[in-house]
Amino acid sequence: MGAKGAYDTIRTLKNAVPAGLLSLCNSAHKSQPYFRERNIMGLEFDEHLIAKLAAIVGDEQVRTDSQSAAIYGIDWTRVYQPAPGAVVLPKTVEQVQALVQLAIAENLAIVASGGRTGLSGGAVAARGELLIALDNLNGMRDFNAIDRTVVCGAGVITEQLQNFAEQEGLFYPVDFASSGSSQIGGNISTNAGGIKVIRYGMTRDWVAGLKVVTGNGQLLDLNKGLKKNNAGYDLRQLFIGGEGTLGIVVEATMQLCRPPVDLSVLVLGVSDMSAIMDVLNTYQNKLDLTAFEFFSERALQKVIAHGDLNRPFETPAEYYALLEFEQISADTEELAMTLFEHCVEQGWVVDGVVSQSTAQLKNLWRLREDISETISRWMPYKNDISVLPSRVPDFLLNVESVVNQQYPDFEIIWFGHIGDGNVHLNILKPDDLAMDEFQQRCDVVSKQVFAIVEAYDGSVSAEHGVGLLKKDYLSYTRSKEEIDLMKQIKTVFDPRGIMNPGKIFD
Repeated sequence: MGAKGAYDTIRTLKNAVPAGLLSLCNSAHKSQPYFRERNIMGLEFDEHLIAKLAAIVGDEQVRTDSQSAAIYGIDWTRVYQPAPGAVVLPKTVEQVQALVQLAIAENLAIVASGGRTGLSGGAVAARGELLIALDNLNGMRDFNAIDRTVVCGAGVITEQLQNFAEQEGLFYPVDFASSGSSQIGGNISTNAGGIKVIRYGMTRDWVAGLKVVTGNGQLLDLNKGLKKNNAGYDLRQLFIGGEGTLGIVVEATMQLCRPPVDLSVLVLGVSDMSAIMDVLNTYQNKLDLTAFEFFSERALQKVIAHGDLNRPFETPAEYYALLEFEQISADTEELAMTLFEHCVEQGWVVDGVVSQSTAQLKNLWRLREDISETISRWMPYKNDISVLPSRVPDFLLNVESVVNQQYPDFEIIWFGHIGDGNVHLNILKPDDLAMDEFQQRCDVVSKQVFAIVEAYDGSVSAEHGVGLLKKDYLSYTRSKEEIDLMKQIKTVFDPRGIMNPGKIFD
């Protein structure tokens, strides 16, 4: 069945993504093609081409229906209508390589699809591409207790790896809200971060080895799990965070570690933004924190009004800090309380609470983790930005001043992984404002916000990637020379430009 007729029925994404998710977007993206000066897109996948795909993966693993397009052709953004030429679900690395080689021969563009939980349009297939969904590459093998490694297919769910590590008495520390549906291949391709970065780093830090199929159709086996390997360039690092523009991650050797023991959570009410960094410095000098998150009073109000949670304490504060640490000795909690008293004496903290049970720990974490779901009904306009942690207070004050001055009718919700300098700016859509007008007004805000990001030597994409939605703003973070070199690197691994074209840059 040809793709064109099969996808004529696609009209909307509203039922294909979680309600209320709206990432940073520019209204110009909806009218301008994201494949510029290219003629390989939009091909109708005729019966001859479908037969070639089926010969590689089997008839049942080739999809050309509108439902499959809606499921596999998008991520959690809601800006583009999915329109892949065909969806294929290979079951082996060899099949992925054969599909890429076929795409080279037929001059087809490729989009690799993982868990489709991204927030920047990096996994969108909207121009007749061959969409390679990696869901079936979900096996795990070759666990090594001495090396603390396990080999994962690209389609392994993040939570699956976390559970496997726990069963083996180990720990996979990269964690975030979408861990129950995101896939390891996608995590690697976007260098996913999350709530534990201050202690454990990004996904990049846990990839010991990598297998990728490049835009040349080559299968590369990179680093092979070695901790020490200074024999030339580490090509593995180019594919981590490469968003599928250089090649497709098909398999990864993932590093595990010892699990944290006897975790405790402190939630502190903080007098102002600058005091949050004083609190971070105080605790970080004495305790090995596993997390340091923050959220605003407005964010807390939304969560409390939405669900079954109560305020952590009666005294309201402008901001809240959530600290997680291990009680590695009997003295740890006493030290934490001593540091709390010091912060109160300095006027940085107005009140606080510490977990006394696993249930309390989970509920305190929910005050932070439930924010995204809670505010989704206002269809927030999201920015995922970062600066050096020491510069966060001044940076946030500058951003908030601009937004409040320009748009006093917009409600701002702040939260994020402030311990590593990553903050999330969420602008809530007023109920009486049309979505198109809201987006247009937010576009103006974004340009001003990114000008501040640039002035603070920050990043317009801390952990969600660039994709389609942020590529027009790449120059706020990367110099012309850097972008030119990125483009040259792409031509080495993908000389025909078939790998996820139009993403990161044109």
